[in-house]
Order: sequence, then C-alpha cells, then structure tokens
Amino acid sequence: MALKVKAKEREMKIGKNPGVYRYVMLPELYSTLDQDKVISEAAIRSGVTEGVMRACWEGAGKVIKAWATEGHSVALPGLGTMRFGLRAKAVEDVNDVKASLIKTRRIIFTPTQELKDELADTAIQITCYDRNGEEVKRVTSADPGTVEDPEAEQGSDNGGSTNGGTDNGGSTGDNGGYNGGSTSGGDGGEDLDKD
Repeated sequence: MALKVKAKEREMKIGKNPGVYRYVMLPELYSTLDQDKVISEAAIRSGVTEGVMRACWEGAGKVIKAWATEGHSVALPGLGTMRFGLRAKAVEDVNDVKASLIKTRRIIFTPTQELKDELADTAIQITCYDRNGEEVKRVTSADPGTVEDPEAEQGSDNGGSTNGGTDNGGSTGDNGGYNGGSTSGGDGGEDLDKD
C-alpha cells in the first residue's frame, strides 16, 4: 500500500516570491468509508456477527463521547487517545477573562506508536502536474518517514502553531506555505489545550 500525493504547479500569490510558480504537494482525496462498511469489515476480521459488532461500536462511541466531554483523555483501542482542547486568546488581567476569549473547541487525537510506525513505513507516491493539469512526473518517496507528534509543540517556519504556543498565522495545512494563512483558525491567541 502507498499514500497518494499530487504536486500541482501553482502561481504563488503571497510570500517572498509572488508571481513565481512552485509545485505544491497535496494529499489525494480518498473516498470516505461509511460506518456500515467499517462495521462489516471489523465483524469479518474479528469473527463476530455484524449485529454484535454494531452494538459494541455504538457502545464504545457513547462511552468515548461521554468521557471525553468530561475532560478525560480516552483510549481508542489500537489507534491512540482522544481528548478535547480549545484555542483562546490570552489576557494579562484576570478581570478580562471571559467565555468570549474562546475562539474554537478542538478534538485532539494522539496516535499510538504502532500507528505512527505504520504510517512512517508506508510509501508515498507523488504524481506531478504542471500548470495546465498535464502529468509530468511520478516519484516514490525516499523520505525518512517522520511522523508529527501532536503532543509536542510544533511551529511552522513562520511562527504558526499546530498544537501549543501562539498561533501567528503560520500555515499547517495540506498545501504547506501556499496559502500563507493558518488552517487552525488562529488569530494571535494562545492554544490552551484542556488536559
């Protein structure tokens, strides 16, 4: 198996070289597997009936939702943990603290080491397209397979934040520095994750 990525030649609108064309990498969009398909496959792989698997799936979902909204970091068996967090502006004076400082609520997923290792070992196939949409090259990855750690503070080259610290508008999205804006919806506020 391999992850598919496309590199499209695009004109840079902002940044150091506006008007210059660069190849920007984006993941290929995969189709979404609906819940019924996942339950069916899980039932086959575990040797239980679909009805039993559906009951277990729905029960686990209710437990995860209930505990996560009570402030717990909840284990997702075989995958990692999930917890809620938020992005909010920081203020100097305690009298200025109010609910309106909260900008977004977040769901934070932390994968298991096993899942990160699986992703690190998965090849990436890149298909390059020129500005006219013509395929010009195919590349198979030879990168070290580094996987981002969502629990560690990660800043972009221009000062943005994906988790922790101040979000000053760095880009952390699929298209790298192409759009120059923050995909996390930050506005200079601090990321205050709920532990």
